[in-house]
Amino acid sequence: MRIALINENSQAAKNELILASLKKVVEPMGHVVDNYGMYTAQDEAQLTYVQIGILGAILLNSGAADYVITGCGTGEGAMLAMNSFPNVICGHVEDPVDAYTFAHVNDGNAISLPFAKGFGWGGELNLEYIFEKLFGFGHGLGYPRERVVPEQRNKKILDAVRAKTIRPLLECLEAIEDRELVRGAVAGEKFQELFFANAKDEAIIAYVKSLLA
Repeated sequence: MRIALINENSQAAKNELILASLKKVVEPMGHVVDNYGMYTAQDEAQLTYVQIGILGAILLNSGAADYVITGCGTGEGAMLAMNSFPNVICGHVEDPVDAYTFAHVNDGNAISLPFAKGFGWGGELNLEYIFEKLFGFGHGLGYPRERVVPEQRNKKILDAVRAKTIRPLLECLEAIEDRELVRGAVAGEKFQELFFANAKDEAIIAYVKSLLA
């Protein structure tokens, strides 16, 4: 699995710590981590939580990433922004139980973490335990055991409903009148290096190239 890490501007200073915790847990499992920044609070490309949603959706819909790890001060804004787009199911995760149940009950492809609220002594340990429970025990298997069948059925129903209520990604992006908002989401220092090496959807690749032209 290719996992993308995205930090917004208010919590950019924690990028190195979050990246280290993530890689420590998931690389021994065979997963690959791509760090899309922000890398420091002083980065030239400043990402808001709204732009996290745009960037995360581009990565997931293009196939450049299989999973997105993101967040903001409370984790709420980044979660809402991510869930504004098609083919993104982002959970708000605060602890390892959240991570485990989201993976098995909701079977999403992104999580948003609170990197300020409640993030104190032992914060990096909580991150490690979250990533262990999120990636170490499979996905979509249901919990508790007696609820597996209805939960898996409900996930399929949710996917079908979302397919009817949310427009395709390129339609969403092209409808955003503030083109600089969208362009800023893909302006990160290493975006082009990581994205073009891994993206698979030719239409989205062409759109991103037009943004950067």
